[in-house]
Amino acid sequence: MSPTDSHLTPLSKLRVSAHQIPAYKLIPNSSLHSKPLIIYHSAFVPSDASADRIESHVCKIGVVAPQWRYTMYSTTHFHSTTHEVLCVTAGRARLCFGGEHNPGRVEPIVERGDVIVVPAGVGHRLLEDMDRDHFLMVGCYPEGESWDMCYGTQDEESKIGNIKNLSWFSKDPIYGDQGPALDT
Repeated sequence: MSPTDSHLTPLSKLRVSAHQIPAYKLIPNSSLHSKPLIIYHSAFVPSDASADRIESHVCKIGVVAPQWRYTMYSTTHFHSTTHEVLCVTAGRARLCFGGEHNPGRVEPIVERGDVIVVPAGVGHRLLEDMDRDHFLMVGCYPEGESWDMCYGTQDEESKIGNIKNLSWFSKDPIYGDQGPALDT
């Protein structure tokens, strides 16, 4: 981290949660690649966590590219073609990872400044926007990759097999040469 990265929480002070989520029905979650869902709590100093600043930062690191600004869909879905990095820019929300009926699901409350690394195959959805339609994120994907939408239906089984062949990050998407994504 360079001196110009004052909007980031230093790695030595960063609180991280990592979760292995078991497969549930046709949602593979982290069962195919053993990469956990990772939450970087307040990675960006909340007062500096604007969409513009986050997009500029991730572009400078060069691992992922921002592709949208939006909330999270309220239907459980996952991606079979790429991993996803979600950076919260406004509000607070309770999310569900793993499928809402999965006994091994994770339901964190995330807020402005948090970053969530969602491995391909991990089901996710918005459960509750705690700030009345104010919850927003920047959605980022590895450079050159495009995302698909899967919902855990029978006709998606051929896509699921490709998840185990996806390469993981060679650098941390937020911290670069060091960081939680490299510790998995």
